[in-house]
Amino acid sequence: MDDFLKFRKMITPAIIQILFWIGVAGSVIAALIAMGASFGRYGGGIGTFLGGLLMLVLGPVVVRIYCELLILFFRMNETLTEIKDNLAK
Repeated sequence: MDDFLKFRKMITPAIIQILFWIGVAGSVIAALIAMGASFGRYGGGIGTFLGGLLMLVLGPVVVRIYCELLILFFRMNETLTEIKDNLAK
């Protein structure tokens, strides 16, 4: 608890994991809506369907890459802290 209160333990990586799943759900829902809208009366046709299919495949990948880049900064901080602690001993 002391590390948490003195900001030595980060909670942001856990929040980033939650945001990842929200982003995946959002991209899947948006892709399904786009694919479904392509069949409507005023839909965009095959282009909208293929765009939704592309979003369904690439959306979660893009969200994952973005979240990994954010977590990378926290991992670098943890590694540098471990190195500093090892040098201090």
